[in-house]
Amino acid sequence: MKTDIILAGVGGQGILTIATILGASALKENLYLKQSEVHGMSQRGGDVQSNLRISSSPIYSDLIPAGGADIIVSLEPMEALRYVPFLSESGWIVTNTSPFVNIDNYPDVEGLEKELDEWGNIVAFDMDAVARGLMSPRSSNMVLLGAASPFIEMRQEEIEGSIESLFRKKGDKTVDMNMAAFRAGRRHTEDLLESR
Repeated sequence: MKTDIILAGVGGQGILTIATILGASALKENLYLKQSEVHGMSQRGGDVQSNLRISSSPIYSDLIPAGGADIIVSLEPMEALRYVPFLSESGWIVTNTSPFVNIDNYPDVEGLEKELDEWGNIVAFDMDAVARGLMSPRSSNMVLLGAASPFIEMRQEEIEGSIESLFRKKGDKTVDMNMAAFRAGRRHTEDLLESR
């Protein structure tokens, strides 16, 4: 088993929370794990990116080579496209379609959507809207994690257990909201894969 994941987004969106949950889940399953992060100017809404490598065999580098990523997991469509050169031929893009417009020259949103649509292996939907529909607008990152989880060779129960552990100190309501967001994202991808 080997899954090389590029997590991408903008500072404050919760990308590193996803990395923490997947890392904890991998360790619970006795898998090898390497991670590297780039925070950029995250406090100013800059690029946040993490290479997360999970394997049943030893891993010798924490960086994913160009063309080596199994999944690009992104909370922002422009950030998903930024890392496409790292995606393998059979890799998947799982991305939020809701843009985080934080620069004056942000690309045309319709153009971004058109570029994303050109990729065959893609799960792209408005994860912010799903989170808002669950009355949990800050849980878009858990919707994203759920949407990406079918492509990650780890048991759903293990990931859910890590979500519960991470949010437990914030109370049952927070755990339940994040769990609902994770499951909604996972259902979306499962439904998409069944219809292919």
